[in-house]
Amino acid sequence: MDGQAARDFDPEILAKAPEALTGAIEAGDLSGAVTLVWRRGEIIQISVKGMADLAAGRPMARDTLFRIASMTKPITSVAALMLMEEGAFKLDDPITRWAPEFKDMRVLKSATGPVEDTYPAPREITFDDLFTHRAGLAYGFTSIGPIAYAHQTALGDVLSINTSPDAWMAALASLPLSYPPGERFHYSHATDVLGFLVGRIAGKGFREVLMERIFQPLGMVDTDFYIPPEKRDRAAVVYRMNEEGNDLEPVAFPRHDTPPAFCGGGGSLISTADDYLTFARMLLGNGEVDGVRLLKEETVRLMRQNRLTPAQREIPFMGIPFWGGQGFGLGLSVITDPEKQAWMGAGSEGSFGWPGAFGTWWQADPVEDMVMIYLIQNSMPLGPEAAAQLATGQRMGARLALPMWQKAVYAALA
Repeated sequence: MDGQAARDFDPEILAKAPEALTGAIEAGDLSGAVTLVWRRGEIIQISVKGMADLAAGRPMARDTLFRIASMTKPITSVAALMLMEEGAFKLDDPITRWAPEFKDMRVLKSATGPVEDTYPAPREITFDDLFTHRAGLAYGFTSIGPIAYAHQTALGDVLSINTSPDAWMAALASLPLSYPPGERFHYSHATDVLGFLVGRIAGKGFREVLMERIFQPLGMVDTDFYIPPEKRDRAAVVYRMNEEGNDLEPVAFPRHDTPPAFCGGGGSLISTADDYLTFARMLLGNGEVDGVRLLKEETVRLMRQNRLTPAQREIPFMGIPFWGGQGFGLGLSVITDPEKQAWMGAGSEGSFGWPGAFGTWWQADPVEDMVMIYLIQNSMPLGPEAAAQLATGQRMGARLALPMWQKAVYAALA
């Protein structure tokens, strides 16, 4: 950490960056965190703060295992794009060749209206729709009204799905679309569908594809869809603020001794700061890291280019005007105007990444040749209609620490 890249940072300012987390931990809003800054071939800073398990008094460590939630989505997108490069499909191909369940879909006449009040979808869902969340699919927690509860009934709790991929795909396809394919960005199970399509195209389980084609080649030895018994003493507990808003309580997850039946490409992975750094560096390196190439440069450029139209970027995301100064590519958000964007925290034009529902976040900045990783375990509400009440009754200190840390890191750049 004493190379030229480190000398580009003001050490006093950089040393203070993790203090944003100290305040949230001391206030009882956050159990702990691991943050990492990498730039130009060097790890500039690693900060380990607080507890991985409050009840056990077990502290966070550099190799603590985190549930990374939707940080899974870029990994799934890379696996799918590897198959696209091999000619398995084109972006504008309908998915029904591999997912016949989604033929003859119907669309809600009103996204908040009765689930029976529908009309025939004007066209089929394409792979591009899945990558960009424009398939018309939904999550219960991003929806409002009857369709939100229909997701819960058909698919179960989003945090503890344990059915077969085929049964889950059939259940999802039985629900109407919230919007016509291609019309708008609506955050959804689209990347879960994409992951199971990867498995069907490859003729094996989706987890097996990731192990063979991404995790093993990149040496991501701690990234998986479950926590093996021998690694449980390294796992961080996921917490949420209790209903009274005065204390953290653990969120229960199913415990598996072997890989689960449902390995969801939308948000089921568990990983570490160092493992995810390798993956992020691969995308920053235009598809190659440490001599291992997963994607062609032109494919990575497609991932990192905004594909949303100006009209689509005018539509709020989770109730906020999220798309000012940023857009969405193939499984990644991207900063298009650093002066106008407000929700990625800080970053140069072309910076890309995607966060997770448990407060995890990462960003790669091609201009600065920098990767930032922020890992906490602080769950937001994920039940039906959570988007309509996202901040209701919550103390937001755990989430506010992130933009403070982001901005402090950039402020430390000389």
